[in-house]
Formats: sequence, C-alpha cells, structure tokens
Amino acid sequence: MKKNILTFLLLGAFFMVAGQEAPEGLFINSKAPDFKATDQNGTEVRLKDLLKKGKVVLVFYRGNWCPYCNRQLKRLEDSLQLIKDKGATLIAVTPEKPEGVDKTIEKTKAEYSILYDEGLKIMKAYEVEFIVPENTITRYRNSGIDLEKINGKDWNYLPVPAVYVIDKEANITYRFFNSDYKKRPTVQEILNNL
Repeated sequence: MKKNILTFLLLGAFFMVAGQEAPEGLFINSKAPDFKATDQNGTEVRLKDLLKKGKVVLVFYRGNWCPYCNRQLKRLEDSLQLIKDKGATLIAVTPEKPEGVDKTIEKTKAEYSILYDEGLKIMKAYEVEFIVPENTITRYRNSGIDLEKINGKDWNYLPVPAVYVIDKEANITYRFFNSDYKKRPTVQEILNNL
C-alpha cells in the first residue's frame, strides 16, 4: 500500500513538472488577461488602457543575454513605425530585472515599452512560463549567464518566446508560440495579422 501511494505521488509530481516544462500559451480567440507593469521609463503600462487606442502586439522574450531575442527585438524596433501605422502598440515582456532591460535597450535601441515582469504575473497569465531544467541552468552558468543574478527572485523561470496580437476587445487574434527559442515570427507575419 505504501509503495502504491509513493508511486502515485511520484507520478503526480512528474506530470506536474512535465506540465510546467511544456506550457501551451493562450490560443487564438482567448481573452487576453489585463496586466499592468512599469516600463523602462518609469511609466505604468496597462493593457486595458492601450487597447482603447488600438491593437497590441505583445512579445515575450528571455533576456538581453539571448542573441535570438535581441535580433527579434531589433527587427521590431526597425519596423516600429510600420506597426504604429497599423494602429497598434508594441510591448515586450521579460523576467529580467530593470538593469537587464537597460542592456536590452542598449543592444536593440528599443523605443517601445519593455516591461519587467516582477513575480512572473504576466507570463503566468499568458501561460508562457516554464521552469528551466537544471542541466540548462548549469550550461548557462558555464557560459557566464547567471539567471539568478539576471532575474532575481524567480530566476529559474523563462518564457517561451511568444508573440500575441490582441484586438480592441481583448481577443487574441494571432499567436506565435514555439518552444524552440531559435524560431521567431517575421515582422511581415506580425504586420499581416494586424
């Protein structure tokens, strides 16, 4: 009996961890959860307020240490006027502390709001967060990336690099969600869905 209970508990723990490692994100036609956070300029950004002006392109990225993220964010900055011309606002969200956000801005010249997701509230609401496996954490540390210093309290979580387009009624009308951090949508694909 004790052996069965232990087996059941271990299986339950395994499936909970496995579920955390493979988030699914929100799907098209889902309601986008409202959020508020402070951007790099000290401005409070709230989704509900942005949606009054038009659509929102919401981008989740891992951090300034991620070259794939920097390339994506730079491309978005280079196309920011095209996004604005479509009546949309671009917002990026990261688990990285503000000093890391500053480094992202240095690297990408981003003029759009970048939000530090303190406590992972936005990442959790959009179901993009996952626990970084211990072997990956070790590999990062060995290459000079210390997530504990970079992310602070919730250091062992990262987001799947996802992109959502949210319409004025807070409906998700487009999503790019791929757990392969090397794959990102093109700016043209985002523009086509605005």
